[in-house]
Amino acid sequence: MPELTVDNLQLRYGDNPILKGVSLTLNRGEVVSLLGPSGSGKTTLLRAVAGLEVPHQGTIRINDQPVFDGASGIDVPAEGRNLGLVFQSYALWPHKTVFDNVAYALRLRRIATAEIRARVEAVLSQLSLDGLAGRFPHQLSGGQQQRVALGRALVYNPPVILLDEPLSNLDAKLREEARAWLRELIVRMQLSALCVTHDQGEALAISDRILLLNGGRIEQQGTPQQMYSEPETLFAADFMGSNNRLAGRILEMRDGAALLEGDGWRLWGTARPGATAGGEGTGMIRLERIRIADGPGDDRLQAELSTSMYLGDKWEHLFALGNLRLRAHGDRPLAAGRHWLDIPRADFWVF
Repeated sequence: MPELTVDNLQLRYGDNPILKGVSLTLNRGEVVSLLGPSGSGKTTLLRAVAGLEVPHQGTIRINDQPVFDGASGIDVPAEGRNLGLVFQSYALWPHKTVFDNVAYALRLRRIATAEIRARVEAVLSQLSLDGLAGRFPHQLSGGQQQRVALGRALVYNPPVILLDEPLSNLDAKLREEARAWLRELIVRMQLSALCVTHDQGEALAISDRILLLNGGRIEQQGTPQQMYSEPETLFAADFMGSNNRLAGRILEMRDGAALLEGDGWRLWGTARPGATAGGEGTGMIRLERIRIADGPGDDRLQAELSTSMYLGDKWEHLFALGNLRLRAHGDRPLAAGRHWLDIPRADFWVF
């Protein structure tokens, strides 16, 4: 039985529709991330599940119990949904200690003092916050504050944890460490979590499934591997990863492949839904899939090196072919001049 079910959820602000019939399920022990550009509806969806926004149509069920039903007029308030919510800002009480911040929800529920202490100490231990119970938020690092906020959401054993950009306040290096720690915690504690993030790397790292929203609708959903390697639409292909786009005309379709032609180049690629011979097409390939070649060959083009950037673990090269700009990764600097680029047919999607 799913922990959370959302069916045909619709929500608008005035005449502006934000959610246009979104449906999703969240199973026990699963992490689902909501990914999409600004304005796609991902935060509004999370807030609607939390009870902080009121949809106009659809249903939300937690443990198969309705907490919102537009047709029946059911709308259980946020405090009655028993969900754990971790805000982007952490929202810790600055005048309360770590212990009191985590214990706050239990005290609201009038849990016995001895049980509160046992539960809080257990959660702090699970989050590696032992010895910090007496500190105040300003005495903690950003990563420690984030774990306190998570502990406050976990302490009363909610069926679902809602995470709103949980790592966005951390610097880049700490964010990478925190997402590994968060994924390990989720697996160890078998948490069911719905997470909003704008960070693709974060979504790929911590999720079992990703829902990509576009204009209030689900564009595509699937495992991280499916979302990255098997995009169903041009939007999904372009949104995930770092890409090169090549606009041209589709000259021929053959055995699931499409021949795309532009100004000074012609490449075969894998035909995706919507590709039609004789029509306009867009080719898409990830930066890491292009290879620097030593000469001409099938599915290769020659372009002028514009500049190179050293990124630490790799180089990123920028090439020009007329008005076309291509980026590619490499493991060494390149000499000025023209270079051949290999565009593998299987990795070049034509929409």
